[in-house]
Amino acid sequence: MRAWVGRGEGIETMVERVGGVDQVGVEERVDSLKKRSIKRESKLWALDLAIRMIDLTTLEGKDTQGKVRALCAKGMRPDPSDPNIPSVAAICIYPSHVMLAKQALAGSTVKVAAVSTGFPAGQTYTDVKLLETRMAAEAGADEIDMVIDRAAFLEGDYRHVFDEIVAVKEACGNAHLKVILETGELETYDNVRRASILAMAAGADFIKTSTGKVTPAATLPVTLVMLEAIRDFHRRTGRVVGMKPAGGIRTAKEAISYLVVLYETLGPRWMTPDLFRFGASSLLNDVLMQIRKERTGRYQGPDYFTID
Repeated sequence: MRAWVGRGEGIETMVERVGGVDQVGVEERVDSLKKRSIKRESKLWALDLAIRMIDLTTLEGKDTQGKVRALCAKGMRPDPSDPNIPSVAAICIYPSHVMLAKQALAGSTVKVAAVSTGFPAGQTYTDVKLLETRMAAEAGADEIDMVIDRAAFLEGDYRHVFDEIVAVKEACGNAHLKVILETGELETYDNVRRASILAMAAGADFIKTSTGKVTPAATLPVTLVMLEAIRDFHRRTGRVVGMKPAGGIRTAKEAISYLVVLYETLGPRWMTPDLFRFGASSLLNDVLMQIRKERTGRYQGPDYFTID
């Protein structure tokens, strides 16, 4: 933070002096990177990595205990017939299911991520956001996915957004904090870059595109803008921050495109579940089908794998 903000500078000045984004340049680079082809061996490696990077997600009002237990089982053993398929990175759920998920995942490497701070709109009192975060962390959440106050950000009240992230970070305790920008509501690439820098300066361990409840959700151009912000923030401060595109990523082909953009922007250091995640619900099954196709030469139908 100190390395990003100049002496005597406020949060508002810091955000306002963040450079703009070349929209044409970003979109042309994404189009170029999407055309990259990779060999079969590299594709299998990428598909395996994509599974290990998934935050397998259910965030519906009808999430029952049985559905959460089934999701946990799927996350631990995505394909019960193939022990070589790795577990996902985490299960992402509402805070009320954290304790249940911790029990269901006991003995595994799969983490529990809980959404918080009045997800998805974030339109509630700061005290309520902090209480919800503390309760989720105390219930055993390994990671907290918070939403920023987009209304405050768009009104230019950057100090409020910054202070709220700082307070939520403290309420997380030992849990890692992912800060959701909800890029579909930020309107411009310039705002996405500004919000990314603001969230990282406030202490985010990860920055995340979307809740998955707003269209558009994750896109490759928006993700590139955020990855470039992470790169520039790391160069300026030395701090390493992770990235999580979420919402609308449904196919293995899309996931591989995201990994190509990640590698070309941040390099091999970020090619790990510790620093990159996919927030997804239906992506896992398509990746499993692609792995089976690469190994056997034929597709399995979607009904071959359990429903997420």
